[in-house]
Amino acid sequence: MRAEQSTRLVFDAIGTSWQIDCDEPIEADTASRVEDRIERFDAIWSRFRADSAVSELALSAGSRDFGPDAQPLFELFERLTAVTDGAVTPVIGDALSRLGYDATYSFVAASGPSVPAPNVKNVLRVTGSVVDVTTPITIDIGAVGKGYLVDRVADILAEAGHGTFTVDASGDIAHRGQPIRVALEHPYDPALAIGVVTLASGALCASATNRRMWGNGLHHVIDGRTGSPVDTVVATWATASDAATADGLATALFFEPPGAIVSSFDAEGLRMLTSGRIERSPGFPGEVFS
Repeated sequence: MRAEQSTRLVFDAIGTSWQIDCDEPIEADTASRVEDRIERFDAIWSRFRADSAVSELALSAGSRDFGPDAQPLFELFERLTAVTDGAVTPVIGDALSRLGYDATYSFVAASGPSVPAPNVKNVLRVTGSVVDVTTPITIDIGAVGKGYLVDRVADILAEAGHGTFTVDASGDIAHRGQPIRVALEHPYDPALAIGVVTLASGALCASATNRRMWGNGLHHVIDGRTGSPVDTVVATWATASDAATADGLATALFFEPPGAIVSSFDAEGLRMLTSGRIERSPGFPGEVFS
């Protein structure tokens, strides 16, 4: 990762593409801090790495120290689980693996019916940085993890003195500075936009079932209550003051309408149903094309 005298930093990390744009050149030390923060996060939370803390708890019950990110991440998940009646859960990893989105990327679904995720309160407890599971279970924080990491990268840029910047991790965006306009990609045609959002200092996150799809009806947005992919919503967008919240709400919008979501969070949301119908919260900061 190099950033000498450049205002843009482009790289791949945690399985996705990143682009950072700043008002002033990004120093090599700042780029190194970004790289190190992402690597430390991935080493704990990735279910695709055999050496991660997540992978260790998937093999045997017990306790592991997940570091200072554990408490804020699981507190946000607790709120999302409550507002979606269990659809969004951090213990969805085994359901994803069963459908083929496993650590080896087999993309081959197991035979037999889908299996719901367990009640998180029955299998997982968090005390500070320590995560304890009563049975081997695969934690998956994909619903909020990328957005949370975007926030941590934004913190590093702010600490380095950057007042205007945009961190974009493949659709999870944190922005500081003068408002920017962001197109909302049409889920059925990436060359088209269904609208435009004006993003001031804050975050915009998007999710779509066509982004990680590996078979007929098989994709990464799973209902924890059934263990099956959602089939009524195709794309979502959420805005909030931080990317972790916006990321989590972009997932929650697959299961609850925008009005129900924003009443519990200081945020706004929009979603497209598979029928093409658009639903949005009254304060969503954007224009949707007719």
